[in-house]
Amino acid sequence: MSASKAKRINPNRIINTTQSGIKRIALSAPEVAENIPEVKTLRTPTKPKNFYLTVTHADRGMLDDHAHQVIASAAILADKETAVVALVLGELREDIASLGADKVIVMPEFDYQIFQPDAELSCVLKVIDSLKPSRIFMPDNMIGDGELGRRLIATQPSKSAATHIVEIDTKHVASYQAGGSLLAFADLPEIILLAANTAETNLPFIASAITDEQLKSTSYTFKESNSDYKNLGMLPVASATIALEEADFIVSAGNGVSNVATLETLAHSLDASIGASRVAVDDGKFPRDKQIGATGKTVSASAYLAIGISGAVQHLQGIKDCRHVIAINRDNSAPIVKRADLTIIGDAEEIMQSLILVIAEAKQATSNQVMSNPVN
Repeated sequence: MSASKAKRINPNRIINTTQSGIKRIALSAPEVAENIPEVKTLRTPTKPKNFYLTVTHADRGMLDDHAHQVIASAAILADKETAVVALVLGELREDIASLGADKVIVMPEFDYQIFQPDAELSCVLKVIDSLKPSRIFMPDNMIGDGELGRRLIATQPSKSAATHIVEIDTKHVASYQAGGSLLAFADLPEIILLAANTAETNLPFIASAITDEQLKSTSYTFKESNSDYKNLGMLPVASATIALEEADFIVSAGNGVSNVATLETLAHSLDASIGASRVAVDDGKFPRDKQIGATGKTVSASAYLAIGISGAVQHLQGIKDCRHVIAINRDNSAPIVKRADLTIIGDAEEIMQSLILVIAEAKQATSNQVMSNPVN
């Protein structure tokens, strides 16, 4: 075959590396670079004739996986003429367009730490009255959404409702009965409280997620004096007395931590619980009840600071439900780095000492500000 007729091989094709380290061009591989983002279609209807409403609580500006699934469920079920409106009780610092929310109503007045069920219900009812949604979706959980959903159901006797939903499509819902051995089916109701892991959140489309200021302005007129409940606040609890399974912030040590006292000081400064990898426990640095991993405890902290932990499979299994993972490690190729949302490469002792100083300075600055601006 002459050179003019020879088929040139794209040098940018995906390559495979053999066990001996030889690179082989994958002729059958697609000629598309892996780092090109997937282009998704926009689902938001321009002139919707119908609305689906989702109601969820935010925790320090973020929605949990259960809330994500509820919004995605509504978007999956919505047709081309139905818009999904997401009502978020609390601050929102994340973009939920990828979950299929066409409009977003954010109510930062409803702090997750304050128990105000009457005010929340009043807000939801005002949104329903303005929007006239055909269906309402909420998480069925034990942290506020489930209770609020049942309060809402009690005020809407004319609407059909279902709770503990584990299966849903455009025509029906299903929930467990007989101790989970059977499924009970019903027609798709108007108020739906979904169990966790009911829907996939990786949707083939995106939405606009436009903030609806008009609905927001008319949704909160509740006065605290009208409530039958008095919020007494949250009682402070020493982090050392909280079980790791219930801890919200964990500072965890691995084999890379040489000075346990420094780690304990850092954890105390951050008001965090202390955990450890199996290696650190086996070395006698920490008691067995601090071990996190497949052979220890499974944790679901909002923030998990892994210091000197390489990230064995067993340990990663124990932190799979943690929302934010921060790693401090010498090795930038350690498995924990791939799992972490933020990684600091360097010496664990030096970084911990620096963090302790920064935290102390921040606390002192806050204290000075409070003293210079006393509350009358």
